[in-house]
Amino acid sequence: MKVLVTGSAGFIGSALALQLLKRGDEVIGIDNLSDYYDVKLKKSRLKRVSAHPGFTDVRVNLQDREAVANAFRAHKPDRVVNLAAQVGVRYSLIDPHAYIDTNIVGFTNILEGCRHHGVEHLVYASSSSVYGSNTRIPYSIHDNADHPVSLYAASKKANELMAHAYSHLFGLPVTGLRMFTVYGPWGRPDMAPFIFTKNILAGKPIEVFNHGRHRRDFTYIDDIVEGVVRALDHIPKPDPRWNSNTPDAATSNAPFQLYNIGNHQPVELMHFIEVLENCLGRKAEINMMPLQKGDVATTFANVDDLIRDLGYKPDTPLETGIANFVEWYRRYYEV
Repeated sequence: MKVLVTGSAGFIGSALALQLLKRGDEVIGIDNLSDYYDVKLKKSRLKRVSAHPGFTDVRVNLQDREAVANAFRAHKPDRVVNLAAQVGVRYSLIDPHAYIDTNIVGFTNILEGCRHHGVEHLVYASSSSVYGSNTRIPYSIHDNADHPVSLYAASKKANELMAHAYSHLFGLPVTGLRMFTVYGPWGRPDMAPFIFTKNILAGKPIEVFNHGRHRRDFTYIDDIVEGVVRALDHIPKPDPRWNSNTPDAATSNAPFQLYNIGNHQPVELMHFIEVLENCLGRKAEINMMPLQKGDVATTFANVDDLIRDLGYKPDTPLETGIANFVEWYRRYYEV
């Protein structure tokens, strides 16, 4: 297939592009190399992907309506995976406009490209953040998720609603993937594994929010990519059982589907730190901090639908994933 992947210089996007290329797909990668975090790291990821002859690198801002339309017009993708986004719960308290520009305006341009160019299937990244104030654990795609506690989460929930509207109006098959705390080699510098590793190796204290009482469904990058690929190959159809009197949030009478992709084994943050310390061979100096605005205490994915429909569930143990991350980090940064 010819697959357009947005966010192709990103953590998940570059790993997905590599996997698609390895299996013989042609990949058109769109990225604007945003400076939200280290552009050098993004370029290093791209260098790995660009070594494959089936990869086309396109430098486009998703907010640029005409540029996105031109990319669809020129490359005519069969399927699309939208991973580009302004990420980060905490940063949304600082620069909310960035989330509207990329996650709302940019996603609209992707939907329009899919609509007007006969795309067979759009898969897009949502987030576990959409569950917000929901305290029913584990998080189920069938439960209500209408009370986000950050603008980032609200923008991702908006993506799900926008995708449903296009699916309903234009028959566009869409699959949203609510991803849970992705980590691993080539990860994002603004996330806990990266920040903790950097500070521990530098002998600096780490800030542990919610006084260490966080529980996170850490999900290894390879598991996420496998889930995305399987979702891409599984085009949703209207659910004949869907009933407007008792609507299921995860399906529709349009070709629309939601899935959780998580390791379905939440880990205490202090245990995560202990595993990281063991892999690094160093102890962390810890500053306990209160719960930050926009954060939730626990994430925990119910992946029953992923297992039923795609025959898959993430299962990489935390100890394996952290060891792989630390090995990559030491090699990449030569520390």
